[in-house]
Amino acid sequence: MSRLSLSLAALALAASASAAHAVEEITVAYFLEWPLPFEAAKVDGTFEKELGVKVNWRSFDTGVAMSAAAAAGDVQFLISQGVPPFVTATSAGQDLKAIDIAVSYSDNDNCVARTDLEITKDNAKTELVGKKVGVPIGTAAHYGFLKQLEHFGLTADQLQVVDLAPPDGAAAIAQGNIDVFCGWGGSLARAKEYGNILLTGAEKEALGIRIFDVISTPGAFASENPDLVAKFLKVVNDQNAAYAAAPDGFIPVLAKDAGLDEATTRDQLAGFTLPTVEEKLSDKWLGGGLQAFLKEVADFFVSTGNIPSALDSYDGVVDASYLEAASKL
Repeated sequence: MSRLSLSLAALALAASASAAHAVEEITVAYFLEWPLPFEAAKVDGTFEKELGVKVNWRSFDTGVAMSAAAAAGDVQFLISQGVPPFVTATSAGQDLKAIDIAVSYSDNDNCVARTDLEITKDNAKTELVGKKVGVPIGTAAHYGFLKQLEHFGLTADQLQVVDLAPPDGAAAIAQGNIDVFCGWGGSLARAKEYGNILLTGAEKEALGIRIFDVISTPGAFASENPDLVAKFLKVVNDQNAAYAAAPDGFIPVLAKDAGLDEATTRDQLAGFTLPTVEEKLSDKWLGGGLQAFLKEVADFFVSTGNIPSALDSYDGVVDASYLEAASKL
């Protein structure tokens, strides 16, 4: 056999091996009661049409559980994973990459104190001491809770902190089993029926408490399937743009898919900010701001004893190349 024939044979073998390992289906992690525009494409099959693969959808209660599923190889995309669980996972060495910003929502993630306790931002320093708090540990809600405590001059060991997913926390405050609920989405809306928030979204932002989620994916999967990842992000951002242009048309389908009524869905969406692709590729987000914020959160979690150590830099866990590619499709 000639050298040319050998080379052609090698190329054929490589192509065959590549085809054998081609992705045929993916699983996407997402949250119920968290209506985002991408869900319209989930419902009508656009993801499968544009990606050319079978798409499975798996709902989770927390971003921490999402990280565990990704580590086990059970999910390939994590939509709306909170920054704290992403930081916790990557600080421990998990191969996750933040590839997009899902949503920013200072008003849709908060802590609620039972109405009968009459706790406000003005008396929180004394009245919160000893109270029982339900909060999903390691999540954006947990980070926001700890930062609010810091603002009030308190530490977590001055309260009774119980690890509760938001739906469980909402049930617990309704039953009077906890004094303070911390969480997001539909669970937060239900908790507000039994209590009051301590700080508004604007007040939290003024204190530097930024609450937003990323879209993440296992790094190895992304590097092996860059075109698929770019196409996935294009669908997500096309839906965001379509929602921005005509939001009312999205409400019925998002409400049904999220498991909410239309009024609650509309209220939640009103509290969401969906940055454009151009904004997300800017210095404020994937161009440097995200990396700096990840480091800030990690160092804060080290100082509070929630994680043992932080990375020297979080530049390596953010990859804007897939969103850049998506913007050119």
